[in-house]
Amino acid sequence: MKIINQPINGCEEIIDISSPHSALVNFYSAFNKQNYQLMEKNWLHTTEVTMSNPLGGIKRGWNEIKGVYQKIFSGQATVYVEFYDYSIHSTDSMFLAVGRERGMLTTKNKQIELAIRTTRIYVKHDNIWKQIHHHGSIENPELLEIYQTTVLEKLQ
Repeated sequence: MKIINQPINGCEEIIDISSPHSALVNFYSAFNKQNYQLMEKNWLHTTEVTMSNPLGGIKRGWNEIKGVYQKIFSGQATVYVEFYDYSIHSTDSMFLAVGRERGMLTTKNKQIELAIRTTRIYVKHDNIWKQIHHHGSIENPELLEIYQTTVLEKLQ
């Protein structure tokens, strides 16, 4: 297994649009630029997709997942993350990316450094990589509470 330490933040040049790396670059570009249209293109739009993230709960189906991104992107908190210390495990029609995210949650009153364990699963759909699952966990209980309180208070 090859561990990749070169971070992905969405600003990387995409050399091969059919590679798993390009799907990850597109995701982090969408997230860090708060670009809902690009985010929408990154996910498969079915009831089969799932997301378990630090904001709590499991979201099932694209309709539930898109609501999370819409709230994050329209809130007063800005979240920036980059993916690093990761490995990619793939077949011809599926890949799994397992690693870490680091970043920053910023509001007008505070900055919080983030550390998240992350897994993303993609499948090939019409010859394009589409995300079908995301799981993110914040290990530090105090950081998790601060993150949830800050983002959720801004989403109300």
